[in-house]
Amino acid sequence: MTEKECIELADLLYPNVKNIDYYLKKYKPRDNVLGEVTRLGPSPTGYLHIGQLYQSLVHRSLADKTNGIFYLRLEDTDGKREIDNAGTIAYEMLKYYNLTPDEGYRGKDEELGDYGPYMQSNRTEIYHSFAHELVKRGKAFPCFCKAAKDKEEIEKRRDEELEQTSELKLHDPCRNLTLNEIKEKLKNNLPFALRLRSMGDSNCTHKFNDIIKGEKDLRENSRDDVLIKSNGVPVYAFAHVVDDTLMRTTIIVRGQEWYQSLPVHIEISKAFGFEPFRYAHTPNICILDENGNKRKISKRKDAFADVRFFMKRGYPINAILEYLMTLLNSDFELWRKNNPDKSYKEFPFEIKKIGVTNPIFDFLKLNDISKTIISKFSAEELYINLLAWATDWNKESVDIIEDNKKNLIDVLSINRGGERPRKDITVYSEILELYNYVLPNFKPKYQFDLGLVNKQKLIEFLIDYKDNYIEAVDNQTWFENLKNLASKYGFVDNKTYKQNPNDYSGNVADASKYVRLAITDRIESPELYSIMKIVGLNECKNRINNLIEVLKK
Repeated sequence: MTEKECIELADLLYPNVKNIDYYLKKYKPRDNVLGEVTRLGPSPTGYLHIGQLYQSLVHRSLADKTNGIFYLRLEDTDGKREIDNAGTIAYEMLKYYNLTPDEGYRGKDEELGDYGPYMQSNRTEIYHSFAHELVKRGKAFPCFCKAAKDKEEIEKRRDEELEQTSELKLHDPCRNLTLNEIKEKLKNNLPFALRLRSMGDSNCTHKFNDIIKGEKDLRENSRDDVLIKSNGVPVYAFAHVVDDTLMRTTIIVRGQEWYQSLPVHIEISKAFGFEPFRYAHTPNICILDENGNKRKISKRKDAFADVRFFMKRGYPINAILEYLMTLLNSDFELWRKNNPDKSYKEFPFEIKKIGVTNPIFDFLKLNDISKTIISKFSAEELYINLLAWATDWNKESVDIIEDNKKNLIDVLSINRGGERPRKDITVYSEILELYNYVLPNFKPKYQFDLGLVNKQKLIEFLIDYKDNYIEAVDNQTWFENLKNLASKYGFVDNKTYKQNPNDYSGNVADASKYVRLAITDRIESPELYSIMKIVGLNECKNRINNLIEVLKK
């Protein structure tokens, strides 16, 4: 088409729209921002994915380290798959994890900032203006071909193309329609999609430098990709170029699954005369399947793909963020070892240090990090966090937690702090079960194996201990009292017991083990002396008597 025909066609397809210069002047460069301007663009078609939280940590860290801006744009153009309130949930999740964007979508259709609308569904007029510009330049054309309904139909069409020509058709047949032919179709109200008139050659490559992947040979795009669907809604590629240009995004950080579509994004940018963006394609978090093969985390298969999984379990916020940081920068663990008490935010994060290999999500490592973080809380802080977690995720336990505040704080205080604090708590959700022995109506199950311990001698020892148990003034005195009484019934020191294990009822460790079992229904627990003080004299005697009755059966 001639230049005049292209202008006429643009006015036919997208009448009464503003010139793109209007928007380019309205959304001025962010001259007051010194650092990177980066964004997260979730689609409200489900929960916030762990991969998006991973990306958000990159965005937030990058903005913080460079005195930049992190904003949230809601890419809500897929009305068929949209889930009510999903956008608000995404914002609230970012806020919960202390990754709150500086501007953009704020949930419940609220926005903050001068570069909106930040919901793509409210930017149709802008997209049509930019679509008008491409048609006017002869860089895009209307396609009246019937759209494929689903993936199966698309695959069928590809198979037919390969069978007929031994190659996929890169250029759309509507590309060569004349202006009159287009007018006739429009006159008959035929729906159309807008396609890019690709000028690329797939046989040609050029050097492209991805911030994470490094310099690569990139093939030119040569397909007439859809830019605007027949319902007037843009596809990601088109909206990305328009929105990130107007919102003055300086760096596009996204998952490596978008790397394959990079050529078309670059061609769209050049079609407008814009400089291509700087891109950083991060690796995807994976897991090992049942066969030991690496695969991406799946929304359908993996419950923890939903970040609310970690909230429901009660992982501390920083446990998740610090674990994700270990996946992003390999030197974070060494930094943490050398700086055990600093905030992770002080770590010198660098986007260039992100590896190119897809990391494996490791719950064992996450749990170790979580235990370490929880071990550094004071008992009072841990109690507050437990109550806050229960208020949000386990409301039926709130009354129990509040009614037993003193006992819970007391048991959480045992061996807390110091150079080697205990690390027996992984998540808040396990605390009530872990320390249920300081709660009322405790009902032990007493499932154990006596091993070589003489049952009758053990019963005699427990009866004597119960009848004569008094609360000692300190842990050492308590243990000496137990040790002296245990010796009376043949429980000896470890050295003697190891020499002749069959000649004795057991050693003192066995004696204390069964007192511990009586009080806590566990073989291991924090310091028993302190637990018995929390439980109280009478209740301790009752529980020892209960174990005696079980042993007698």
